[in-house]
Amino acid sequence: MRASVLVTRASFPDIVDRLRANFDVTDNPDDTIWTQPELIARLQGKVGAMTAGSDRIDATLLDACPQLKAICNIGVGYNNVDVEACTARGVLVTNTPDVLTDTTADFGFALMMATARRITESEHFLRAGEWTKTGRYDMFVGNDVHGATLGILGMGRIGQAIARRGAFGFGMRVIYHNRSQLAPDVEENCRARYVDKETLLRESDHLIVVVPYSASSHHAIGAAEFKQMKSSATLTNIARGGVVDDTALAVALNEGSIAAAGLDVFEGEPVICPALLAQKNVVLTPHIGSASVSTRRAMAALCADNLIAALGHGAAAGKPPTPVNPQVLTRPTAAV
Repeated sequence: MRASVLVTRASFPDIVDRLRANFDVTDNPDDTIWTQPELIARLQGKVGAMTAGSDRIDATLLDACPQLKAICNIGVGYNNVDVEACTARGVLVTNTPDVLTDTTADFGFALMMATARRITESEHFLRAGEWTKTGRYDMFVGNDVHGATLGILGMGRIGQAIARRGAFGFGMRVIYHNRSQLAPDVEENCRARYVDKETLLRESDHLIVVVPYSASSHHAIGAAEFKQMKSSATLTNIARGGVVDDTALAVALNEGSIAAAGLDVFEGEPVICPALLAQKNVVLTPHIGSASVSTRRAMAALCADNLIAALGHGAAAGKPPTPVNPQVLTRPTAAV
């Protein structure tokens, strides 16, 4: 009897078919977002799952589904998964890094530019029929990107890719803050200089947040941080909701503590802080940083590779490409 797996969100049909070649697959072509009790019900009898950020995988779920052996999450981030609880129960967790680095960096830079140059605000003005005469000298003036100081909070793969775009493409002065300073050759490759957080906030003309979400990074940018930034500065968040205090951001935008913000991620998404929706000087997108066809396909394919290998199938059986808790792999398990 073949093992059963669950695909929790809609995916590319040919990639789901790859899974069907190895497992009995229950998928979700209608892309319904299940509640946790609904997810638990659908995971009964399943040994593995291809999951997404909308799926909360915690101790309660794991205890209700003791047959699970692999949770393969689509995305670099996996804050929807309690990795410690999975590890304690011998459940492998994987993610999909690397394949979305450049696409997400492109998007982050585009969102920052749209924010700096007030593109969304001016488009709404035009569509509303308010452009009735040639513009004043100060009509929708924003801030230059070229030659400005780009600050990056979180200097992993995506942060480094953004730094290179800013330094080499736009002649920006790049500064960054990270848990630890990068090696000199990596800094040179990015033309980036390490600074403390206070300097990052004080000197950045455009601050981009790319730090992973964790308990320690929760509200890493909040009311106190906005007060340290330039009133002309912009903030762009492509990290995770919760890294930025959205309520404090709405206040800062309304009071002019900073000039504008661009957000692709939100606390409690898809619900958005109403005070943010009321601000004109914010560009809002629905968590689409990796949304190109080739990248989303690559993410789904890597997730499938992980699931197939994690459950002991294929050429890489037992050696999934991108494990989050690889220590689980050293425990003796039977192929399924």
